[in-house]
Amino acid sequence: MADNKLVAGPLTGSNPAVKEAVCISTNKVYDTCRDKDCLEDMRVYLDACSQGLVERAANVKVKKAEVIWAFIDVDAVPFNRGFYTVNITYYFRITLEVYLGGTKPTEICGLSTFTKKVILFGSEGTAKSFTSCYTPNDTESPTNCSTNLPCASVEVVEPVVLGVKVVEKCDCGCPQDADLMVPCCVQNCFDNPIGEAVADKGVYVSIGIFSIVRLERKVQILVPAYDFCVPTKECVDSSNDNEPCSLFARINFPTDEFFPPEAFKTLSSSDTNTCGSCTTNANCGCGCR
Repeated sequence: MADNKLVAGPLTGSNPAVKEAVCISTNKVYDTCRDKDCLEDMRVYLDACSQGLVERAANVKVKKAEVIWAFIDVDAVPFNRGFYTVNITYYFRITLEVYLGGTKPTEICGLSTFTKKVILFGSEGTAKSFTSCYTPNDTESPTNCSTNLPCASVEVVEPVVLGVKVVEKCDCGCPQDADLMVPCCVQNCFDNPIGEAVADKGVYVSIGIFSIVRLERKVQILVPAYDFCVPTKECVDSSNDNEPCSLFARINFPTDEFFPPEAFKTLSSSDTNTCGSCTTNANCGCGCR
């Protein structure tokens, strides 16, 4: 019996555009999930100067929230082969507007954190990978050994601000917020040390975030190759100050800026009654309504 296994090399077949099968090394997504988290009443940690403004504030508003870093850790799930726990800690920079009685607010920045866990399938592998790529500021120590754990990646859009409130510190003896441990890479995003101020008032924000989490492993796969992707577009030199009008002449007229679209397509009731080939009969028994 002939061996029809495809191997890397030139191809001959019905599609002349596909020239060869190429073996590439890339990350394969073994499992992924999406999530929508509503984070209520997260403490905003401030530096000493900003906390002093909050203590005297008549009102506090949230201007924006942004993700500045996410710490990701992967652990194997005991007694469940191939599954892993992905631990994610988000660090948010919260920009606040503090009103002290005047007409113009004072802008300050603080830090909030949120930790979540998800379980995904990442398969199993016993091989350890090493490369000759140079890593700056790396040391040749045994701690730099490769592991056979899958690689987790997280994509998150900028948070949606939902609300803010200022809470007075109570003397009832109830548990207060724990001390915050700020990584150096996060602390460098702020001008002053965060979380060291004594607070009689605490700022708490509520935000919503959308995220996608993936578990990946590096694999070698065969893909059809058409040709090398040689650029055909010529580079445009924008540093020629002698002919500024020639550069401006190549810019298209911004019609959308003068005539914004009147409406965007929304999900109508007719769109919710279709699935697959069931486009005309809502009572076909497939469960669509």
